[in-house]
Order: sequence, then C-alpha cells, then structure tokens
Amino acid sequence: MRLLIYEPSFRRLEAEISALGSAVEPLLMSDSGEVTLNGAPVAEDAVNAEAAWTNADVFFGPCARAFMRAMLKSPDLKWVQSGAAGFDNAVFGQIVQKGATLTTSHGQAVGMSEYVLAGVLDAFQNGPQRRAHQAAAQWERVRFREINGSRWLIVGFGAIGKGVADRARAFGAQVTGVRRSQEADPSADRIAPMADLPALLPESDVVVLCCPLTAETRHVADAGFFAAMKPGAVLVNVGRGGLVDEPALLAALDRGVPEHAVLDVFETEPLPAESPFWRHPRVSLTPHASGITDGQHVRNDRLFAENLRRYVTGEGLLNVADPKDVLAGR
Repeated sequence: MRLLIYEPSFRRLEAEISALGSAVEPLLMSDSGEVTLNGAPVAEDAVNAEAAWTNADVFFGPCARAFMRAMLKSPDLKWVQSGAAGFDNAVFGQIVQKGATLTTSHGQAVGMSEYVLAGVLDAFQNGPQRRAHQAAAQWERVRFREINGSRWLIVGFGAIGKGVADRARAFGAQVTGVRRSQEADPSADRIAPMADLPALLPESDVVVLCCPLTAETRHVADAGFFAAMKPGAVLVNVGRGGLVDEPALLAALDRGVPEHAVLDVFETEPLPAESPFWRHPRVSLTPHASGITDGQHVRNDRLFAENLRRYVTGEGLLNVADPKDVLAGR
C-alpha cells in the first residue's frame, strides 16, 4: 500500500510505520513538493497513493498545494486521514467524490476546550481591567463573576463542544448543547435543536460557537441573534469565522451586548490590520490558534498510527466521516 505522507511527519512515526513492514510503502513529500519512494524521485502523476495523511503539517506547510494535487490525482486513493475535525474545505468533498474513505481527528479538542475556558475566565474575572491596574501600579480590588451557576449554550456538540461542556460543568455551570441529534448526552444538562436558539439565548451567560460552517450555520450569529442575547453574556467563537455576521457583531458590541467576545476565527484570515476587532475594548482575539498546543500533534500522531495499523490489518477505522456530511460541509 502506497502512503503519501509529509516527510517530517513520517520521521516522527518512522518506527511505527516501519513496524508494518512491506505492507506500507511511504511516499515522502518534501517542503519543495518533491516525492520520493525508497530514495528515488517519483513524478507527481505517478504518485498513485492508496492512502494519505493530510495533517496540520501539510495544510499549513509549504507543500500544501503539491500534496493535494498528488493525492487527488491518485486513481487508487482509498483512504485519507485528516488532521481536522471538520470538513468545510473543498478538498474533503473531492476526496469522498473519488470514493475514498475520510477519517477525521479530534486531537485539537483538548486545547480548544481549554482555550474557551481561559477566555471566559478572563472575561468573567475582568482580566483587562486587572492588567490595566497592574500596569498603572494601582492597588484596586475588582469584583468578578463566578462560572459556578452560570448557564452555557454550546452551539455544536461534537468532540470540541463536549470538551468545553465537561470543563464548564466541572466549574459548576449548567450546559445546553445544540446539535442535530436530540439524544441525551452525559456531557450536557440538556440537548436542544438549532430552532430553539431564540428561546435559549436570553437565558445564557456564555454562548460558544464550535459548530461546522454550512449553508445552515453561515451567519447563524446575526443581528437577531445578538439582540436576543442576555445582558452581560460572553460570546466565544472557535468554530469558523463565517458563523458570525461580523458587522452585526461589532454593532452589538458597541451597544454592550454581548459584553465581551472571545474570537479565534474570522471571515477573512489573516485578519486585516485595519479591522476594528483588533482595537475593540470588548474583544479578545487570537489568530486561529485555539488548537495549537503541545499535545495536539501527539494525539493526532497516535490516531493516525492506529488507523494506519487498522487499515493494513483490515480492521474498522476510527472517526470515519459520513460522505453525506462531508459533501454538505457539516
């Protein structure tokens, strides 16, 4: 089985891949986009990989375009392990349209969950005001809000949403998860459909967006959404920038509801220097980095190694994506 893999990623898992013996033939792609098999160069049109690993190293690395071209040109492509949880990128649709199996990863869920808690804690504990007092050498006590007893509305209740919920509930919060499936979930006090958002927003102290970006969810957080939010509420977006109508959010922040927004994703990335979000006093932002942690690669590597072993031995793969969901971008 020919496996297309980014060379630095292969080096991290060389022992595990080599342990599978001749069942796996690694096609190594360098930063320049050149592919080699057992040290010999392979032309892009001759790669013909049966499997590929499109992890974060690939997506954000220098050979991303070359890797995708070589992968999608492979007539024998059967399986692709993604390093992402969602699949709104068009390449995922192309993969399943070729008849290949796509498996996803939730390795970033731990870091993203901790990011959400850190952002909410900073907002609840008046972090900006405290830092301003420190910078001015002012000995001023600041009253802060407790997460204990607060109500959280988590829109998108997959691995990331559940991770946020588990951590918030550990602090004593009440959690409502929003998703398509209405089955009860041990990570939530309640599960609700998207249609219930207008009724849930006025009672929620924290609203977290971590759902996929689809035709249904694009600009789900619009002017009406913000108008329904509870005074003092905190909004967190770690999903996709397109979930939020950004002009509507800026207008809502100027009016004071939400009281604060923690934003890791934007419709245009990198965020232009002239964007008002950079300087808005009610905004804390980061450059799409909520999942970049010291543990993300470790979890993703372990998942890939396990799925590769399963693929070679004919066992069922972990985290198989439903082709219908992939094509719908959800």
